[in-house]
Amino acid sequence: MAKTTEKKSTKKAGSGASSKSSTQGKSFGEKGKGAKAAVAGPPRQPGVERRRNHPTRANNGYLQILLTHPVTHLGRPGDLVKVRPGFARNYLLPQGLATFATAHNLRIVEKHRQRLKELEEARRADLQNLAAQIAQRSLTIEANANAEGHLYGSVSADQIAAALKQEGFPIETDNIRIEGPLKELGLYSIRVQLIADISTEVKLWVVPTHTDEVPA
Repeated sequence: MAKTTEKKSTKKAGSGASSKSSTQGKSFGEKGKGAKAAVAGPPRQPGVERRRNHPTRANNGYLQILLTHPVTHLGRPGDLVKVRPGFARNYLLPQGLATFATAHNLRIVEKHRQRLKELEEARRADLQNLAAQIAQRSLTIEANANAEGHLYGSVSADQIAAALKQEGFPIETDNIRIEGPLKELGLYSIRVQLIADISTEVKLWVVPTHTDEVPA
């Protein structure tokens, strides 16, 4: 009987040692994790990092913002401007005249600018082609005149623009450049200003009004 009791005591002692060893291992593991956490430092704070790297961060008391609408004395849509924080937050941003200059917004604006550039290049090519076509044409406008060739009336920019439209050219009166109404019969070279730096000239004949009357 004594032997049996001794064996049971031995098992219990072994069990306790094993349990103690397990507890110590667990404690050591937890300490290890704590040590790793201490080495890694505090957890990341994405919001704080974004604010630190935010392109709209005040610089010398100013904010960088992107204009979404034209603002007098400030800029045009897509312009990156610096303004006082109060002016941005109290007026420009609430009115929808501007937005924060985030990296995402800057990419959008850059794509928009590229698209506008492509459209402008295509428009200029069309206008240059139009200018070349107009230069190859000549117009004829009839007007009442006396024997010396003086018109009883005059030929105006409106009439010249209308004559070009009849030829299929999308020209408005504002595109016609003449110093004043034409009051004589003859051949004129009329300047047509399509845009600021693209213009052409068209030949204009001002001829007497044709009549079917047969002289006596």
